[in-house]
Amino acid sequence: MRRVLMVTTFYPPYSFGGDAVDVQTWAGALARRGCEVTVVHDEDAYLALAPRPQPGHQPEPGVEVIGLRSPLGRAGLLLTHQTGRPMVHGARLRRLCAERQFDTVVFENVSLMGGPGIFSLCPDAVRVFVAIEHWLICPTHVLWRYDEQPCDERRCLRCTLHHRRPPQLWRHTGALERAAHDVDVFYARSAFSREKHRAYGFAPPMEVIPSFVEAPAASSGARPHERPYYLFVGRIEYLKGLADVLPLFTTDRGADLVIAGTGAAEASFRAMTAGSPYVRWLGFVPRHELGRWYRHARASLVPSTTYETFGIVVIEALSHGTPVIVRNRGPLPELAARGGGLVFDTPAELDAALRAVAHEPGLRERLSGDAERAFREHWSEEAVVPQFVASVDRARRRRLESSAASAGLGVRPV
Repeated sequence: MRRVLMVTTFYPPYSFGGDAVDVQTWAGALARRGCEVTVVHDEDAYLALAPRPQPGHQPEPGVEVIGLRSPLGRAGLLLTHQTGRPMVHGARLRRLCAERQFDTVVFENVSLMGGPGIFSLCPDAVRVFVAIEHWLICPTHVLWRYDEQPCDERRCLRCTLHHRRPPQLWRHTGALERAAHDVDVFYARSAFSREKHRAYGFAPPMEVIPSFVEAPAASSGARPHERPYYLFVGRIEYLKGLADVLPLFTTDRGADLVIAGTGAAEASFRAMTAGSPYVRWLGFVPRHELGRWYRHARASLVPSTTYETFGIVVIEALSHGTPVIVRNRGPLPELAARGGGLVFDTPAELDAALRAVAHEPGLRERLSGDAERAFREHWSEEAVVPQFVASVDRARRRRLESSAASAGLGVRPV
């Protein structure tokens, strides 16, 4: 891998959540390994939903970022959304591929960059798709049926309309199945996500390569909050599970709840805690400022009620030696089982976990040690990136062997 193109809809500071963070993290890691990395994203997609870019963005050194805009604006986004093809930016992307001669293309959340029609981009490169969301099997990306419960059966048309989104015509034409042949490797971020794709009819095989975060710098700085606290980091949406957490902090339990993030449900949740001195709302916090909040928290709470594909905030917490308390859903228990985590099903079990971390002698210290070990072994850059590079190299080798076989030539083992 030397010249890498990463294609995504959202990228910081034109981004909302974990999908963009994942791309940014990988772009920086590949650049540090000597790759020439170019990231292309759609600024219009973000600006259709937010008035301005997120503040506090720090670009990754050595990464070229190209933000695309079109005079068609939202109309161009709708055209791509409905056709599943790069109708607006296709010509520019093809010129970029011809000029740069990329050897590897990484697709990640391309819903508004070109849908499955973009998979044919850069035909001479190894093309891989990373399922950071459930876009391949879910029109709303999140497997959250009727905006009220996890999706356990296909009711896509009614659910899409309930989410106030237009149905995507291309999903009923076999376009994804045909375009999948242009992708050399599909990656899931967790074993759970891979099995969910398979259960919902996605036929191509998927390899599991987890996400990672950079190891934090040495601990420094004073405690950012006067009292002991538990930390929630993420989008403030109903599917993220805060509704089960907030009632536990209406009275003094000896520790507060600190919430870092923004989202559509923020006003409603703030109203639930109005007047409570035990809940602190930070709003949006840039990634580089989150470390001190993680380090001093008793535990990081990840109560998501939907089926995540991974859980980036889980490994962010573990990287700082902060225990996690996660809901028993999706890949979250899969992550917690490897160290530094407690799992709950009900609000009563969550309450018990909070009390255990606070009062059970030695528990937090043991969980903290497990967290640091698990992070180093499973989710550090040094543990994860070589897996990805080796997998892409295998895909490149398969391509060469296939081309040689088609030409009637032999390829000697190396």
